Amino acid sequence: MKAFEYATALSPQSAQQMAAGNGAYLAGGNDLLGLLKEDLAGPKTLVNIKSLPGLDLIQPGSGNWTLGALVTVGEIERHPEIRNVFPGLHQAAGEVGSLQIRNVATVGGNLAQHSRCWYFRHRDILCLKKEGELCYARHGDNRYHSLFTGNKCISPVVSNLAVALAALDGAAIILREGKETRMTMAELYHQAWEHATAHNSLNPGDLILRVEIPTARNRSAYLQVSDKHEFDWALVSCAAAARIEDGKLRQPRVALGAISPVPYQVAAAHDFLEGKTLDENTAAQAADIILKGAEPHEFNGYKVPMARALISRTLLKLKG
Repeated sequence: MKAFEYATALSPQSAQQMAAGNGAYLAGGNDLLGLLKEDLAGPKTLVNIKSLPGLDLIQPGSGNWTLGALVTVGEIERHPEIRNVFPGLHQAAGEVGSLQIRNVATVGGNLAQHSRCWYFRHRDILCLKKEGELCYARHGDNRYHSLFTGNKCISPVVSNLAVALAALDGAAIILREGKETRMTMAELYHQAWEHATAHNSLNPGDLILRVEIPTARNRSAYLQVSDKHEFDWALVSCAAAARIEDGKLRQPRVALGAISPVPYQVAAAHDFLEGKTLDENTAAQAADIILKGAEPHEFNGYKVPMARALISRTLLKLKG
């Protein structure tokens, strides 16, 4: 671990000023401390943001909810109203790590976490994501890697909350160069789709302030499959959300995790589902549309049928 200065910020603006140049923000620290120990991050200044006022609040609203970036995943899991209004988000939170991790992991940290690819995490391997020349996963052990990508890196997004928020049309509010910028989940991860070295679309010094979630979709669900029943990363995850009117889907959304560097969504599937009555055949057709063009590698072909089954099961959960 490299030496660094440590400072506590009392406002988002002062946090951004202290992190300018080569700094990093510390909240729960689950991801950052691992990066520091493995010499994958070497900030000049570590800025403690745990005391930033107002960023630990959950604020309900008739048309929109706000979750501060310092709200813990455990608080989302335990919040009775979130369980009722956004069950998919509640279910996604409950799948994050262990109870101990959920009690310190924050919304902002979960969204901003870096790749879990073992080639990236290995301190002695200079992979494509670390500005090397090769994505070693493409011709190596790729059992946990992407089926879709817009660049040569096949490391997938691992944030549970991002997948659930994508299905709910949630957005992150970012403090960028002193101004608040709104990013949809697609925008928050777009750079990771385009560029191998990116984990997300955050620039150095960008600070996630909160997420905003519209209440337009009154049904949502999240499912994932992992090697272990608890305390494990998803092999494939799926979130779905919609408004149900007279038994028909309105504004349906489906997002997949762990199969792409972004929460993977296909607009054609949303168009197909609009106005449909949910049944097994409709869900299966939507899965076929979403997974069209998947490019499995030597060891992750199992993800295609797994994703197909998860899409169907998650959509059918919307029926209640």
